[in-house]
Amino acid sequence: MASRNRKLVVDSDVLVEILRGNGTVTDQLRACLAAGVRVWITPITVAEILAGARSKEAAVTRRLLDGLGCLRIDRAVGESAGRYIARYGPSHGVEIADALIAAATRANDCRLWTRNRKHYPMRDLRFFTPSPAREPAP
Repeated sequence: MASRNRKLVVDSDVLVEILRGNGTVTDQLRACLAAGVRVWITPITVAEILAGARSKEAAVTRRLLDGLGCLRIDRAVGESAGRYIARYGPSHGVEIADALIAAATRANDCRLWTRNRKHYPMRDLRFFTPSPAREPAP
């Protein structure tokens, strides 16, 4: 990741893959952290992850969330999210949670790591594409 792209917001679907034990996604996140990338989540992501967490997963879920920074949602982010919904809601079905995540990502000059880009049709949003997993040497 180039120095200008050192800030990353991780979407809920990526965290779900990590919590489900997807080693490739986990390794990709670890590589980002090891490279000094500042990795963030949003309060929306926290709510989505905790809403779906089972009690037996609480400790692992909490450790994952606590290891990441959390962006603030303020009035400017809310206004930007409102504009995203007005622009992309009717044509693309953009809902408030994804609009807020996109607006917070944009306001903080980050890239968004999501596994479902169709939720984010915003043209001014920049995405993170992790390097493909390398096959082990024979």
